[in-house]
Amino acid sequence: MKYKNIREEELKNKVGADWFKQFDTTEIIGNIDFTVFPKQDNLFGRTPLLWAEAKTGNFDIPTMFVQLILTIGKARTFDKTLPPAFLGAFDFKKIAFVPYINVQDIFYLNDFNWNVAPSNHETKEFKLIKERIETILKRNTYVYDFVKEDKDLVTFIKNNVAKATTTSKLKIDKNNFIPIYLRWLEIVKPNIDVNWDDLKKANIFDNDFYLADLFVDDRDTQNIDDDLTIRDSLFVVFQNQGYKIAKENIRQMFDATINLKNKETYLQFWKRYKRPPIKEFQDYIIERRDLLVQQDIRERKGAFFTPRQWVELSQKYLTDYLGENWQDDYYIWDCAAGTGNLLAGLTNKYHIYASTLDQADINVMHERIDHGANLLKNHVFQFDFLNDDFTKLPQGLQDIINDEEKRKKLVIYINPPYAEATSSKTVTGTGENKSGVTTNFKINDQLKPKIGNASNEIFALFMANIYEKMPGCILGQFSKLKFVNGSNFKKFKDYFLADYVSGFIVPAETFDNVKGKFPIGFTIWNTSKKSKIDIIETDVFDKNGNFKGTKNFYGDLPHSINKWFVQFQIKTKENIGLLSNYPPDFQNQAKVFIKINQMARSGSINIVATNIIPISIYFSVRLCLEATWLNDRDQFSFPNDGWKTDAEFQNDCLAFALFYGQNRISSSEGINHWIPFTEQEVHAKEKFASNFMTNFINGKLKVEQKTEHSLFENEVQVGVYDNQPKEFSEEATAVFNAGRELWNYYHSQKEVNVNASLYDIREYFQGRNDKGRMNARSDDSKYTELISELRSKLNILADKIKPKIYEYEFLKE
Repeated sequence: MKYKNIREEELKNKVGADWFKQFDTTEIIGNIDFTVFPKQDNLFGRTPLLWAEAKTGNFDIPTMFVQLILTIGKARTFDKTLPPAFLGAFDFKKIAFVPYINVQDIFYLNDFNWNVAPSNHETKEFKLIKERIETILKRNTYVYDFVKEDKDLVTFIKNNVAKATTTSKLKIDKNNFIPIYLRWLEIVKPNIDVNWDDLKKANIFDNDFYLADLFVDDRDTQNIDDDLTIRDSLFVVFQNQGYKIAKENIRQMFDATINLKNKETYLQFWKRYKRPPIKEFQDYIIERRDLLVQQDIRERKGAFFTPRQWVELSQKYLTDYLGENWQDDYYIWDCAAGTGNLLAGLTNKYHIYASTLDQADINVMHERIDHGANLLKNHVFQFDFLNDDFTKLPQGLQDIINDEEKRKKLVIYINPPYAEATSSKTVTGTGENKSGVTTNFKINDQLKPKIGNASNEIFALFMANIYEKMPGCILGQFSKLKFVNGSNFKKFKDYFLADYVSGFIVPAETFDNVKGKFPIGFTIWNTSKKSKIDIIETDVFDKNGNFKGTKNFYGDLPHSINKWFVQFQIKTKENIGLLSNYPPDFQNQAKVFIKINQMARSGSINIVATNIIPISIYFSVRLCLEATWLNDRDQFSFPNDGWKTDAEFQNDCLAFALFYGQNRISSSEGINHWIPFTEQEVHAKEKFASNFMTNFINGKLKVEQKTEHSLFENEVQVGVYDNQPKEFSEEATAVFNAGRELWNYYHSQKEVNVNASLYDIREYFQGRNDKGRMNARSDDSKYTELISELRSKLNILADKIKPKIYEYEFLKE
């Protein structure tokens, strides 16, 4: 048994290393256990080769595949990213493969409940899938024993997985044929070698070429022989790796084949989609060719322009929730439309309304309508959503809003402005509020008593006004996620009671003119169902549109970490330093540091012997996790009591706080009490001004104690120094050792400050630029080697601390 008696994570790592080392097996896709990708990207990203289920023990193959299929189907992973060439399943003894194309129809079963737990083998859904998969596996599965058939397995991977050029493709239907066209315009159209102006004179347009591409099969052969209606409707056909004009009266003008400049680009684009479109939608697509019009006629990419890939994705989420025919069954109003790019791809112009504040935007949309945009001019109108009375709306829209039942069929589909009345400078007292950002809105006076400080955010005013004026509607919106977990939104969440349906988040930097690294979410809410915002789970997509898994946002968080932090405040003038106290989220991570002098803003806490451990915990918890766009708005919380008796965790945090770069203690500001070594350890030339830290670590400080009784062994108490020597973990000891080497090297220099801190040592070797900022690098190769080693050991220590952050609930996963 090749992999017996090992844990699942180790099994996945070993299978990846032993059999798929020429591929990338590190990618995480949702809850799928194991993935295989090529190491190199192509123009359209990487094509997945294998998604697999991993099990320790000896499992029957159909059961493993059923669990994998239920996992994929529940998350609809096949809709969010390109499916792989193969599905797989392995345990400690064997591995099995099945071509994805042989099982893909299972994901399109009608009236199937995908919300069952994949691990529950007793559900009727599990048994139904197992019955179907067993039949498929008998004909199409490939099974190999890791030991007995190792050579055959290597050959299969080499000849099949490694050479997999075709994966299961995304099916084309009535809801996605327009977004696909918009992508086709960007990628395929520039590769068609033709004079478009000449074609226009003959009334041949780019959408004719797109339709020619749609109606071919997987061999790029025109798939219209049996359908005279479609054949007669096409002005252009695709044949012999090029295009031909199909209409007799124009063919003589363009008799030659119209070629592609880059056939590889063409092939790579269409390998993502299953052609021709699904049979039941083919006639509809031909009939609605009028919808295939370029959307960029003087399209202005203003501050709130929604990228096309997210427009397409948001409409897919609406389709998943409201049904395939939602555009015919529901009315749509974009009340923050700008130039209307969010509406690109929608098909039923009689059900679409668009309004915006700026008349210039209305003019652009009307011009786009003149050029074929799928909107009605009398449904596109100037309206100030946060100021104007609803009696100014078109009568047809008023009739929908004023009818309770019709209002339930109204979808407010928006990407409102993200401006806010405050900035970081306002918070720190160094700036002024942005005048008029929200205070100029008439609705602000009405809503501020109901939503409190959330009224500082324009998007929150849009949400509240929609909730107030159109109760029962469906809201699909792009916005920041701070209305879920932001500290200023408590009152808002008491007011806005709606059922969260689904959503996704993407990096803000993918939106034009949006600064900062934080998530922007598209979320769908049913306001007819009253539910307080608690936990919302969103899908995560990277900037290239690749599905990366899910993330939770918490509406009902406990008190913040700063509430916990201030209980350790001790009023004294005899401190060893000060710790800054800034808002408890990742976007303020850079503002958490330790210094000797008073901070620019109030809110710092004195550090003394009796609170240095909880202060070190706070410092480490805030800083050992990297700030990313994904966690930028995550809130640090008041922990449970588990940390109090975990001496190893406490001492790990102390070590981290002593050596991390945002410990900015400097002897230039006062006595340095933070030297973690004795004079003898670092061969100092003189005695240190303070041995506070080594005495603290060795339990030698003489501190006046409070008389409190602890119920827990090793429990940290406010105002109490435990006068016990600190015992450090292997990882923390490695940090001390690396630090000692650095201190020794510094003290070996000719002219040094004997009381130098880590910050002073960095400044000595790195120097400062002409603006007074410390340089990022040093010319001293030995120093560079030593500081790199210290940072490497710190990273290992940080990795050890991270799980405890979640265990003790400083953060929620």
